[in-house]
Amino acid sequence: MPEQKPEERRQNFAEVNLGLNFHLATQEAMRCLECANPKCIDGCPVGVKVKDFIALVLTGDYLGAAAKIREDNILPAVTGRVCPQEDQCEGTCIMNKKFGAVGIGYLERFVADYERESGQIGLPPIAPPTGKKVAIVGSGPAGLSAAGDLVQRGHQVTVFEALHEVGGVLVYGIPEFRLPKEIVRQEVENMKRMGVEFQTNVVVGKTVTVDELFGEEGYHAVLVATGAGLPQFLGIPGEDLCGVYSANEFLTRVNLMKAYKFPEYDEPIYNCRGKNVAVVGGGNTAMDAIRSALRLGAKNAYVIYRRSVAEMPARAEEVKHAREEGVQFLLLNNPIGFLGDEKGWLRAVQCIKMELGPADESGRRRPVPVQGSEYVLPLDVAIIAVGTSSNPLVQSTTPDLKTRKGGYIEADPETLKTSKMGVFGAGDIVTGAATVILAMGAGRKAATAIDEYLRTGVW
Repeated sequence: MPEQKPEERRQNFAEVNLGLNFHLATQEAMRCLECANPKCIDGCPVGVKVKDFIALVLTGDYLGAAAKIREDNILPAVTGRVCPQEDQCEGTCIMNKKFGAVGIGYLERFVADYERESGQIGLPPIAPPTGKKVAIVGSGPAGLSAAGDLVQRGHQVTVFEALHEVGGVLVYGIPEFRLPKEIVRQEVENMKRMGVEFQTNVVVGKTVTVDELFGEEGYHAVLVATGAGLPQFLGIPGEDLCGVYSANEFLTRVNLMKAYKFPEYDEPIYNCRGKNVAVVGGGNTAMDAIRSALRLGAKNAYVIYRRSVAEMPARAEEVKHAREEGVQFLLLNNPIGFLGDEKGWLRAVQCIKMELGPADESGRRRPVPVQGSEYVLPLDVAIIAVGTSSNPLVQSTTPDLKTRKGGYIEADPETLKTSKMGVFGAGDIVTGAATVILAMGAGRKAATAIDEYLRTGVW
């Protein structure tokens, strides 16, 4: 994949990966063995017909290839950029054993970008109207995927979004250099052309309740796809100091509130320029946050992670890009307290070194503190990226909606039906934090179950 040079890209928020050209796309497509039993399809949570779309790339029918992907994936330009293909379709590719997997994600992005730039984004066939109305709460990957499938089946679909822009985590959580916001907007516009209605600034649970959606609003089914957006913290002294952010807040300020466009927009975060900035955590969100801080002018950008690089959940590509851009990795280190000045501003973090013991319930080796190894690192901004939990608003205002540990909605794993008749749950609000494509797969599964319920009336 052609890329911006590290010394250039750390100064801007433009995309790091530049996309394949026609020649590179053809070369990559030629590597596909056209397996009789392609495992890559089984590895895709939404079931994209990988073999078929790659065959169309080889013939030069790029619009046909894009249409083939859209049969199963309503957001190919998005997933081609942010989906962890190495763990899914590419992870099951037979070429992976000896020669490296076919670049399925790169090819998906190539045909989606070609389709968009050609101005010929095709619309899938839409079934005749059924007269049924479906409300989808949340416009993230699960909600969008479900909306796309349901509107194709003839149902009237309205997606309710609490924020002022549609896209959920795609617009507030993922930085511009990985997923340009204009791409999300164009995919949403395409869904509007299909007939999906979007209402922003609607906080279901406050503006309107689930019961009111069924009652005075006249919906026949409701899908809750609100995600897992409640940030978790470390529970150590000093987390209330000015300059300590959750990754959710930091990335929302960078992306949705447009700190990445400073000085065109007033920067809605504490100034990172010339400062020491650290993120605590080792996932993709941590990489997104610290690489954003670097682009906002951080003098030193650190990743503080309590395990080694082998245990990091972040994509290998994201770790590689962060290292190339100058992010410093403090592995086998863990914060034990934040230190501030007399005005309540963060000035340092106290850390302790760790070593790896036996594996824990996650299968990763448990980090154990090294006694007497404490030290202090000067720090102006800290970003906590150690996970999220369920957003509780819909559950708290829908008394007959059962939840499980952590406040996540209890839903049947096959039908995604909840304890409340007509209400379904999909994505992170059911499973806990996962990937974009897994949420989309859940959205498709929910759409199938909702369609069957609306047609048969059987719960």
